[in-house]
Amino acid sequence: MNHSISKELAGASTRPILLSILARSDSYGYAIIQNVAELSDGVMDWKEGMLYPVLHRLEDEKLIESFWKTPESGRKRKYYRILPAGLQALEAEKQSWFSVNAMFIRLWGPEAQLTLSV
Repeated sequence: MNHSISKELAGASTRPILLSILARSDSYGYAIIQNVAELSDGVMDWKEGMLYPVLHRLEDEKLIESFWKTPESGRKRKYYRILPAGLQALEAEKQSWFSVNAMFIRLWGPEAQLTLSV
């Protein structure tokens, strides 16, 4: 796929994507960036400069917390984990995104999936 996501859509999706990734497991910044690239088939190319302010905002909102961990590789890293309030926020985000997705399906119809791969 050789298209890019608009800055507006990328910005709007950052919060639910981060909460979803952290709901799967604790992670650190570089791994999150790699995970996003993999999950999006390379369409979303996050940079540290946009990731960390959002992580800090989610921390300020008490949706996630950070902690230091030294994995087997021996390099100390700052990890992030989702908190119960973050799981609740994620559920609200999911409902919002499902509603928007349902609207697009009604607007574009099932044939839209076929044209996306062209």
